Amino acid sequence: MQITLRTAREADLPLILPLYGHLGMDDGSILTLEQARTILQRMQKYPDYQLFAAEAAGEILGVFAMLIMDNLGHRGAPSALVEDVVVREDLRGRGIGRDMMQFAINRAREKGCYKLALSGHKNREEAHRFYESLGFQKHGCSFLVELTP
Repeated sequence: MQITLRTAREADLPLILPLYGHLGMDDGSILTLEQARTILQRMQKYPDYQLFAAEAAGEILGVFAMLIMDNLGHRGAPSALVEDVVVREDLRGRGIGRDMMQFAINRAREKGCYKLALSGHKNREEAHRFYESLGFQKHGCSFLVELTP
């Protein structure tokens, strides 16, 4: 299967939103298409924040968001953050996620990032094994505060 990784477009949103349901995050019904368009437009205004889609034969197979952040620490080297990685459930294990993460790693290197970070839910052990197989290492400790809108 020939996969192309590209920046996602507004026209892709109807195919992208349901993917988030594959992770149990949501089923796309939380965001309307109009809400998703507004958010994507806002993301596109950031200096280097993009939503990437893995595509083959006109179908969206997977998606992830990537932010490259400038830093004052680390001698000014930027860092990269990947969020919301998902591959269509019926296509997992075919190298799509690997291609997506290799794309992210290469992009972070090209941008001069000193690290690429991502976080995953502590109970998603299969995802942890996947990321470790790509060279990601468990690092530090993560904290969060749940904020209700």
